[in-house]
Amino acid sequence: LILIIINRQSSIIIYSYYCNCHYTANNYYRTFNHPIIQTFNHPNIQPSNYTNIQTFKHSNFQRNIMSSNSTSSNNLESLKYEKEGPKLSVLDQLLVPHEKVYIDITDVEGAWAVIRSMQIRGAPLIAIVAVLGLAVDLCTNSKTMQELKVIEEIKDVIIYIEKKMDYLRTSRPTAVNLFNALDELSTVIHSKKSDGSKDNILQAIRTHAEFMLERDVRDNEAIGTHGANILLADNGNIDNNGNNGNKKIRMMTICNTGSLATAGYGTALGVARTLQKLHKLESITALETRPYNQGSRLTAFEILEEKMPNGTLICDSAAASFMRTKGADACVVGADRVCANGDTANKIGTYQLAVAAKEHGVPFYVASPFTTLDVHLEHGDKIEIEERSANELIDTSQAPKHMNVWNPGFDVTPAKYITGIITEKGVVLKDDNGNLNVADFVLKHQSDDYKDGPSSSKKPKLS
Repeated sequence: LILIIINRQSSIIIYSYYCNCHYTANNYYRTFNHPIIQTFNHPNIQPSNYTNIQTFKHSNFQRNIMSSNSTSSNNLESLKYEKEGPKLSVLDQLLVPHEKVYIDITDVEGAWAVIRSMQIRGAPLIAIVAVLGLAVDLCTNSKTMQELKVIEEIKDVIIYIEKKMDYLRTSRPTAVNLFNALDELSTVIHSKKSDGSKDNILQAIRTHAEFMLERDVRDNEAIGTHGANILLADNGNIDNNGNNGNKKIRMMTICNTGSLATAGYGTALGVARTLQKLHKLESITALETRPYNQGSRLTAFEILEEKMPNGTLICDSAAASFMRTKGADACVVGADRVCANGDTANKIGTYQLAVAAKEHGVPFYVASPFTTLDVHLEHGDKIEIEERSANELIDTSQAPKHMNVWNPGFDVTPAKYITGIITEKGVVLKDDNGNLNVADFVLKHQSDDYKDGPSSSKKPKLS
C-alpha cells in the first residue's frame, strides 16, 4: 500500500507499508531517503506532476506506480521535450532500474529541485534541463507570464530572467556545464537587447535552448568516435597506415555517463557504445559508485539494455584487484569540471580508480564535452566540491544514525594520473613534458565552437 499525504504547504510525503514491512518505491531506498519520500516545498513534488497512476500485481501484492503520460515502455530516455507548448519532463533516475517515472517540469523551481535532489544527474544533462526548464517557465508558466506582462522595460525583463538563471546556478555548484550553458544563454539574451522586443528575447531563449539539446546529442556521438579511435590506437589496433587490428578493448568506468547522463548517447559510456558498433568491445566493467550507486543502478541497466558484451558489475573497492587479476585495457570516466592543467572533478571514487589504473599500467581517459573544460581555474584545488547530506550515506549503508559522516559528491583527480581528455573536438594528450595543456586546446578550438547555430564542422571519422 502506498500512502500519499499532502500538507498545507503543498509538500508531499509518501509512505509505503505492507505486512508490517516498510517498502520503498524502488525497493532500494529502504529508509525513505528518496527525495520524493521526504518533505520538499517545491512545485515539482506535487501530485499534478505525477500522472496516470497505474496499479499492477507484484509478488502477491499490488503497488501503485506513478508515471508520466509521456512514458514509453520501450524507450528509456533521460528527458522528453515537446516543442509544442513547450513541455518538458525528466526521468526520475533515483527509481531506475525498477521503475520509469517522468516528472513534469513547469518552472525553474522544478528544474532546480530535480537537479539538486539528483533525480537527474550528469553534467551535460544538468545543463540541458536547466536551459529547457527556463524556456518552459518563461513560455508556459502562468505565474511567470503574468509577472512578465507587467514589466515594460527590456532591461527589467533581462534582470527578471537573469534572476531565474542565477537561481538555477545554485543547484549544483561543481558542474561547470551548468554555468557555461547559462552563460551562453545570457549572451544570446543580451544580443537581442537592441531589438526592443520582449517576445523576441523569449523566443531567442527557447530557440537556443532547443538548439543546445540537439547539439548535446551530436557532440556525444563525436566524443564516442574520438574516444574509440584513441583507445584502438593505444592498443595497437591502428597502425601508421590506418589499418585495423583484431584486438578488442576491455573497458572500465565509474558512475553513469551514458544516455541517462546526457540528452542522448553518452560520454564515457558513449565511447563503449561506439566500440560496440565497431565490434571492438571485448568487455565493459562498471563500478557500483557509492553511495548513490549510479553504476549499479544506471550504468548496469544501460549495459544490459544495449546488450554490451561481457558486462560486469564490481564494488568500488574491487577495482584494483580486478585490474590485477582480470585485466583492463582502458578506464574511461566522465567529468563535471576540467581545469586548465587537466585536473578533473568527477564523481567520488574516480580519484582512487585513477591511482589504481596508474599502478597497473592502464590508460585513464576523461570523456567530456568541450563545455566541461574550465580554463578559468588553474588547478583542481580551486574547484568547489559539493558535500552531500550525511543521510545519503547513512541510509544507503545502514550505518548507525548518529555516526559522523563526510560525504563529498565529487573528488579531484590530478592531471598526472590522466592519459588524455576526450572531447567532441578531439583528444587532449600530454605534451613532451607530460602536461595536459587544456588551456591551449581551448584557445585553439573555441573559435569553432558553434554557439550561434548548427555546426558546419564535419563529424570525426571512425578509423
